[in-house]
Amino acid sequence: MAASAVSDIQALKFRPRKFLRGGHVQTIASFLLPRKFSLAKPEERLIEVEPGIPVLCHCHWQPDRQAAFTVIAVHGLEGSSESQYMLGIAEKGLAAGMNVIRMNQRTCGGTDALAPTFYHSGRSNDIATVAQNIVEQDGIRRFAVCGYSMGGNLVLKTAGEWGNAGPPEFAAVAAVCPAMDLAASADALHAPANRLYEQYFLWQLKARMRRKAELFPGRYDLSRLRGLKSLRDFDDKITAFYSGFDGASDYYARSAAANVIDKIAVPAYILYAANDPFIRVLPETRKKIASNPNITFVETADGGHCSYLGERDADGDDGHFAERAVVEFFKRVTL
Repeated sequence: MAASAVSDIQALKFRPRKFLRGGHVQTIASFLLPRKFSLAKPEERLIEVEPGIPVLCHCHWQPDRQAAFTVIAVHGLEGSSESQYMLGIAEKGLAAGMNVIRMNQRTCGGTDALAPTFYHSGRSNDIATVAQNIVEQDGIRRFAVCGYSMGGNLVLKTAGEWGNAGPPEFAAVAAVCPAMDLAASADALHAPANRLYEQYFLWQLKARMRRKAELFPGRYDLSRLRGLKSLRDFDDKITAFYSGFDGASDYYARSAAANVIDKIAVPAYILYAANDPFIRVLPETRKKIASNPNITFVETADGGHCSYLGERDADGDDGHFAERAVVEFFKRVTL
């Protein structure tokens, strides 16, 4: 991507909406404020990421799907293809002439009964498999992946693992508030100021575990849920145990995109808010990012976690800055 296009992206400035300033205010407001979307009914597709394990994708196609640039969007922890930011990126991408695939991670989006396994931050091969499917089945010529939070870690991990050997159709990657340093972010979530978020995630994850145990009798031991007080506890006793890791520390160490971010070989855009309540980017990860000329890293003073509720304007901008910035980045990649 040309240097002028990079400078154009960096020049986009986030201006918080009036009365919605601060990391916690932004984060909570984006969760509570309803939105309306104008999206045609998508094609639903089940794509096997492992034998007998499908994920549900909602596919929005342009009339000429092969010629259109395609974006595969991936949600965050306990999100789905119906998360507001997923619908928002689909709406803006379609308006820009792109195909958009809203990908549910395994068991998400109401698909708990389709497979016994859990999703987690290390399953980058699921992203790669979905990309392979749309290239082979739909003849897609150029595609990008974008993700939010946990999904941001996954798409950056996928891009880093591909490195210079990725599919020839792979053109770009974007991540909003990605959890690249998993251990640091999980521990930040346990800070007193962030207990509300942590308890919400734990409530959701425990409920999912109970659904899984009911759907797949004998596979999951619900007694392992006792005494879990943090996300790290859950990842240690549940995620790691049932996904082949030696505890939470091993899971975080092996699944972090920070391990491979220096190997990303396509244009990459990372948007991060300095006041994100619980996502942390460690100094060594920042050094890797700075050393990779393919990465455009934009750190804003405000924005919260995957929120970026900005001012609306007369030109039709709805104020959802992150969605706009990602789509603008992909538009420049297609030039």
